[in-house]
Amino acid sequence: MSQCLGFPPIIPANPKVLILGTMPSVVSLEEAFYYAHPRNAFWSIIASFAGYSLESIEEKKRACDQLGIYLWDVLQACERQGSLDSAIQAPSANNFERVFNTFPDLKTVAFNGQAAEKLFKKEVFKKQSLPDELQLISLPSTSPAYAAISFEDKRDLWQEKILHLL
Repeated sequence: MSQCLGFPPIIPANPKVLILGTMPSVVSLEEAFYYAHPRNAFWSIIASFAGYSLESIEEKKRACDQLGIYLWDVLQACERQGSLDSAIQAPSANNFERVFNTFPDLKTVAFNGQAAEKLFKKEVFKKQSLPDELQLISLPSTSPAYAAISFEDKRDLWQEKILHLL
């Protein structure tokens, strides 16, 4: 079991949607950036929203800023062997009270996969003071480990559920 520490958030000037994963994968931790695994669909989906390809970290950050995507993870730290969410032990959540106090107009939280949603409800909802009117949106995980649906179906579901909010 190894200690994993998450990344600082990507914060746009005008956040419209808070997109949350669980904790960066081993590949992402090695590359020091969100969703770095080459088979993770996240940046391809965001590129489809932005209308241009996202190759560099700077391009990815710029797309988040332009689209109003506040990108973070539910956890700031955990113990985990490997990358699977099911292996997470001793989770420690990020401070979402501060996020919503800083951005009171931010009312939508979208979860990149069921594990992120479950962790948020267990580690954040019951332990932090959050706005009553939050809209919670479940999205299929962009992880290559979630192969139950195709990339195209993932992209279409993401577009259907959050594109109109951006």
